[in-house]
Amino acid sequence: MQKEQCVRYIRDTFKKASRARACRLMGQARSGMYYVKKMPAKDKSIKDVIIAAIGSRRIGREKVTVLVQRMDPTIGSSKIRRVYQNEGLSLRSRMRKRRFKQVANPIEMTFAKNEEWAMDFMSDSLSNGRRFRTLNIVDHYNRECLGIDVRHSIPALKVISYLEIMIDTHGKPKRIRTDNGPEFTSKRLQTWLDEKKIKWNPIQNGKPQQNAIVERFNRTFREDILDSQIFESIENAQAISQEWLEDYNSVRPHQALKNQTPLEYAM
Repeated sequence: MQKEQCVRYIRDTFKKASRARACRLMGQARSGMYYVKKMPAKDKSIKDVIIAAIGSRRIGREKVTVLVQRMDPTIGSSKIRRVYQNEGLSLRSRMRKRRFKQVANPIEMTFAKNEEWAMDFMSDSLSNGRRFRTLNIVDHYNRECLGIDVRHSIPALKVISYLEIMIDTHGKPKRIRTDNGPEFTSKRLQTWLDEKKIKWNPIQNGKPQQNAIVERFNRTFREDILDSQIFESIENAQAISQEWLEDYNSVRPHQALKNQTPLEYAM
């Protein structure tokens, strides 16, 4: 097949080159250039049955084989496969979506408050089965949880509103580390971060360990609150979370902080 293509290329490029000379140069038999492949007459009926079985559906060879054999049990699967492939009836393979390689983004050590915050979402359900989400914000320096926002839905606009409350209360961070969720990658939030001169510090896809501090907080919050409490309403979930948050920041010792509380460590 490659020799035939080379012969055609020579003849198309060099108009004076004869077919005999091009075949001689490439070591290709001239008879092969005159041969026209023809579908055997016996395959015509098989092709018609395959086309009738496919119809307007987008199905692969295995389903086509089943449908064809239902219509004509005498046709073997090997014949169906040969005609199906040779006549170009195979499904077009879809191109894989190109994934851009992201640069690794390990956690940086911080030496003061508000150098870097981390944000992440969690989810649970009320006693009536309705789902809700929480937005957790943690300061990397002393592991203090700055706030937990509980809502049924937290789009980018709600994220911005809660961040503004946190900034008014705790000051503005230099960086905010998040995953690549749609709320964090939205144009609305990215524009707000640019206006506030806050650097967005995204982690790699599928690398939650690069946001390990807030992930560790999530585990504690999950074990102490979400998995151990029954919430009657959003207000009830917010109140329980806020009460636990005060204990987490001011009473609970942290091994990473030499058994100090986040508030003690920040003094």
